Amino acid sequence: MERIKLALEKAKAQQGQQAQRAPQAAVAVPDFADTQPPVLPEAEPAEVQYINTPVVELDPAHLERHRVVAFNKNHPANWAFDVLRTQVLQKMDQNGWRTLAITSPTLESGKSVVAINLATSIAHQTQRTAMLVDFDLRRPMVANYLGLPARVSLNEVFAGSAQIQDALVNPGLPRLVVLPTRRPEAKSSELLSSRSVGRIITDLRDRYQDRIVIFDLPPVLAADDVIAVLPRIDCVLMVVGSGMSTQKEIEEAMRHLGGANLLGVVLNKDESPVRKGYY
Repeated sequence: MERIKLALEKAKAQQGQQAQRAPQAAVAVPDFADTQPPVLPEAEPAEVQYINTPVVELDPAHLERHRVVAFNKNHPANWAFDVLRTQVLQKMDQNGWRTLAITSPTLESGKSVVAINLATSIAHQTQRTAMLVDFDLRRPMVANYLGLPARVSLNEVFAGSAQIQDALVNPGLPRLVVLPTRRPEAKSSELLSSRSVGRIITDLRDRYQDRIVIFDLPPVLAADDVIAVLPRIDCVLMVVGSGMSTQKEIEEAMRHLGGANLLGVVLNKDESPVRKGYY
């Protein structure tokens, strides 16, 4: 644990020396183990109704088993993601950013679960809509963690047999839409750097002014996927699992982020005591 803290502090110092880099804020999160979309009526986000997008009711027990807690506002661990949401939205609003990448240095850091919970927390705000896109084309997990039924996904969109609107799903929460990936994609790096994916990102970002689009990406050190797609995304959040990455891996991952707008570092799977009461 101490090595991770030292690595985070050293990485922050290195990032602070780079020009025009967003300041970092480390947030400790408890152990919570990545043609066009349909046009919605012009209405307040709270009034959004899904006509063409299928609505799927999720299993609360399945969500609990996979550490997806933000759907339940009364869950004792939900506060951590509300705090993270506020910090993230404040920084994104300051810079006019609407797309956010979530990654980690290595595997098993819990980045996908953090991405799901953060997107859900954002969707709870009545003046926001959120979209969660599974761009971890090597190990897609969003659909599995949410318990979404098998249907059309980004795999079919990439293959040219379906449109984006065919793959969208609303997981029973107003103002939240998920764009899942079902199976790993060969040549994922080449796919993420393609013009077609660039057009998808641009459209998802620009279609609705109140929408925050979160892309669950692979770990930075798993391959060059993150490096390939990150220049097309406004900003990035790094999830570091306590005990999951070495100091050297964290520092190397930070260097790979290059000139990306790094919002901060989330320390996940922290063994520190979790706040129980209101204060």
